[in-house]
Amino acid sequence: QVQLVESGGGLVQPGGSLRLSCTASGINIGIYTAGWYRQAPGKQRELVATTSPRLNTNMADSLKGRVTISRDNAKNTVYLQMSSLKPEDTAVYYCNVRLAWGQSNVDDYWGQGTQVTVSS
Repeated sequence: QVQLVESGGGLVQPGGSLRLSCTASGINIGIYTAGWYRQAPGKQRELVATTSPRLNTNMADSLKGRVTISRDNAKNTVYLQMSSLKPEDTAVYYCNVRLAWGQSNVDDYWGQGTQVTVSS
């Protein structure tokens, strides 16, 4: 059974930093594209950043310069380092791993989410 467990969320003041972690079990994330998405109240879930098995990254333009995504395949973990946080970064952050294989097959797994609140 595949599980993704996120940690590292919480309350942080504007301008502060957080590092989110997502540890997978039941799969080897080394072959998956792994990433983070977020969903703010009343809004659709949106991309934060992803990292491919070859370490290619994809990131929301609005977050470039404030977010770094990394992975440690030996620990089966993907990280999201966020800095200069703003109140509008407040959201539930979800970990995702995805693998496309064959002609049209996709393995797609989500974590339960971790709340990040940016407020003074």
